[in-house]
Amino acid sequence: MKIVQNYFPNLTVSQTQHFEALQPLYFYWNEKINVISRKDMDNFYVHHVLHSLAISKVISFKKDEVVLDIGTGGGFPGIPLAILFPETQFILTDSIAKKITVVNEVVQALKLNNVSTKVERAENIKQPIDYVVTRAVAKMEELLKWSKNKHPKKIIALKGGDLKDELSNIKKNIQIINIKDFFQEDFFETKKIVICS
Repeated sequence: MKIVQNYFPNLTVSQTQHFEALQPLYFYWNEKINVISRKDMDNFYVHHVLHSLAISKVISFKKDEVVLDIGTGGGFPGIPLAILFPETQFILTDSIAKKITVVNEVVQALKLNNVSTKVERAENIKQPIDYVVTRAVAKMEELLKWSKNKHPKKIIALKGGDLKDELSNIKKNIQIINIKDFFQEDFFETKKIVICS
């Protein structure tokens, strides 16, 4: 948790308590329904929380904006972002029901009133939204296809590795940002934020 506070020194008391509560909650639920690899749990705050919060280094979501987290898995990046932006509305979606079960339990335990969830494929969600966020779910071409009917201002994807081939056919405006510019841990050496607008 200290690592989060190092990079985000201005957290409120409530935000700090929420972030502190995340690891024990995920330890508990991950034993029942595996949503995070066991070896990753030892690096929970760097690999999951801080990685999710990297998005906040490139964009500040505003009050009443709606952010759709496609393929949220265990709730990343949506839950850490929802803690950081309590006045923004987050919709966390995944097609696998057991993952959303864990997300719902975490959301209820933390009383995150700005989070709703859906067991649904992203392309079937019709409502307009302001932003799409996602982490290692699909290629940008797929994300664009799934997001088309929702008209987001931007798609913000956490990705890793060489993206040249994946992004070569994208006709939209693409911005690639290295997460190592914000966070110095080795884990972020090859991690990127891709913004498509």
